[in-house]
Amino acid sequence: MSGNGKLNMVGLCGSLRAGSFNHALLRALPDLAPERMAIAEAPPIGTIPLYNADVQNQSGFPAEVMALAEAIRAADGVIIASPEYNYSVPGVLKNVLDWVSRVKDQPFRAKPVCLQSVSGGQLGGARMQYHLRQIMVFLGADVFTTPEVFVGGAQQKFDAETLALTDEGTRDFVTRQLKAFADYVDRVSG
Repeated sequence: MSGNGKLNMVGLCGSLRAGSFNHALLRALPDLAPERMAIAEAPPIGTIPLYNADVQNQSGFPAEVMALAEAIRAADGVIIASPEYNYSVPGVLKNVLDWVSRVKDQPFRAKPVCLQSVSGGQLGGARMQYHLRQIMVFLGADVFTTPEVFVGGAQQKFDAETLALTDEGTRDFVTRQLKAFADYVDRVSG
C-alpha cells in the first residue's frame, strides 16, 4: 500500500491496436475501482524488441523492459487486460512477459495479478486467460481467480465513437471483480 493509503495497481494491455477494446476496458477501470484502489497504466510496451538472449547478453535489458519491471515491482498488484489471438496470448504480451521474467529479482514473483479479456466473440477471451494463467503461475505470481471477467460481444458494450464502456451489466461485474481483487491483495500481502 502506498503512502496515500491506496492500493496502487498497474494496468497492462496485451493489445497495441489504437481501437483496442481491451485498452478501452483498462481506461474504464479507475472509475470502476473501489475508493482504496488507484490504477495507472503500465509504461508503453509497443517498442520493446522481440526477446533475444543474444541481445540481452550483449546489450542488457532495454530501458522499456526495465521501466515496466520497476512499475510492476512498485505496484501492489497488476491487472492485465488482453485479447485472445488464435486461442491464446497475443505475441506482444508473451514477448513482454519473456523479457520481464528474466530481469533480476523477477517482479511478478508473489505479485497479485488479475486477468481480464474482451473480444467480439461470445467467449470473451477465455482461452487466452487460461493460457496466461499458466504463464503467470510459472512466474510465481499470485493469480486472482474469481470472479473472472470475460467480456464477449464487445461491439455492443463499448461506445462505437469513444470506446467508453457503456454496458451497465459489464460495468457492475467489473466493479465487483475489482473490489474482490482489492480484498485479495489485502489478504495475500497482509
